[in-house]
Amino acid sequence: MTGPEESLTLLEHPEPLVVVRLGPGADIPDWATSATLFSVTATATETSLVCGARGVPRKARQQGPFTAFAVEGTLDFALTGVLAGLLAPLAEEQVSVFALSTFDTDWLLVPADQAPRAAETWRRSGYAVRGAHEQHEPTPPGGAG
Repeated sequence: MTGPEESLTLLEHPEPLVVVRLGPGADIPDWATSATLFSVTATATETSLVCGARGVPRKARQQGPFTAFAVEGTLDFALTGVLAGLLAPLAEEQVSVFALSTFDTDWLLVPADQAPRAAETWRRSGYAVRGAHEQHEPTPPGGAG
């Protein structure tokens, strides 16, 4: 890639998310499946969920709230350095990140109270950041006119 910032846009999703720890082999509770992003990662020692904060029982072992940023579009599996490029500026600013990937793209979860700082850091680093529901306005032919 010639510079990820040249072509990547991050979409900020407004729904507060949490990361929940369940025991190994746990069934996925109904409250976990109704969110913008829902992810399950299971190992022999734990089951982790990323899900909407609303509806998660208070007694559940959880971290958050987080704000999710997704890389817009579909990323080719052959691309290298995408996450490194996105994470380095946040590390310099001491913004912690919980990262995960889907088949199509990468998701970066940052503590909700640090989301504005993360977005501004990415903008200063040359990335575009916009709300997930904002319409993308293409650049007119011939430049920014």
